[in-house]
Amino acid sequence: MDLYNDVSYDISKLVTNGYSTSFGSATKLFPVSIRKHIYAIYGLVRIADEVVDTYRGKDVDKVLLDLETEVYTALRRGYSTNPVIQSFVLTATVYGIDRSLIHPFFVSMAMDLHPAVYTQESYQKYIYGSAEVVGLMCLRVFCEGDDKLYSKLEKGAKALGAAYQKVNFLRDMAADYTELGRLYFPGVVFESFDDAAKEKIIRNIEKDFIVAERSIHLLPDNSNNAVFMSFVYYQALLSKLRKTPAVTIKQKRIRINDAAKTALMTKVAIARRLKRAA
Repeated sequence: MDLYNDVSYDISKLVTNGYSTSFGSATKLFPVSIRKHIYAIYGLVRIADEVVDTYRGKDVDKVLLDLETEVYTALRRGYSTNPVIQSFVLTATVYGIDRSLIHPFFVSMAMDLHPAVYTQESYQKYIYGSAEVVGLMCLRVFCEGDDKLYSKLEKGAKALGAAYQKVNFLRDMAADYTELGRLYFPGVVFESFDDAAKEKIIRNIEKDFIVAERSIHLLPDNSNNAVFMSFVYYQALLSKLRKTPAVTIKQKRIRINDAAKTALMTKVAIARRLKRAA
């Protein structure tokens, strides 16, 4: 059983690194003791995303529901024949990640199956399930059973997850709309999306970042560096989006190239090391 569990975590790590070089790089900054648990959470998130983004079968609703059901069954049984689910269940059991965080995630994934015009209420519901609860799952790991610390950092974790998701929405607007028929921002019409509308969205994201930053500095040593690194990266991406005309955002995915990304991460790592040594 130990061998299967180890292989399950390795597969979740492979999924993480295969889908996101940025997230994979940031995850390496976590200590080994919790790194595999972050891979496990992200692995489940990715396979659910894969269902809603690429599977085109008429039974897609059932496929997603079956995935959620298998997670709950595995939580009760303590075992799954799906290695990604197995690693998630092991992590969820250790850190108390339960249905109250898992179900809202699958609710948001189901919303992606039938694209609709988002109201402020449905937008907030989607953000909560697709991003904020994922941040809370990770926070469960970071706090390692310290419920008092978890409660103290909960608001910041939700704000950080929301900020990251909104940046992703803006970055991926072109592909989301033209390939998947999705436009998440309420009140925004793709054809008339302009710099004024873009700036309004960015100001909203910046408010989330302000709330999140207050909590990042209070994170335990097991997660402070990695989370701060991702925070800096997403702020840099938001800055690039602000400088990019709305018309360009509607045409292509905006990204920070690998060389610039590496330079940014190196600069931040050195600055934090010097600050700790001072």
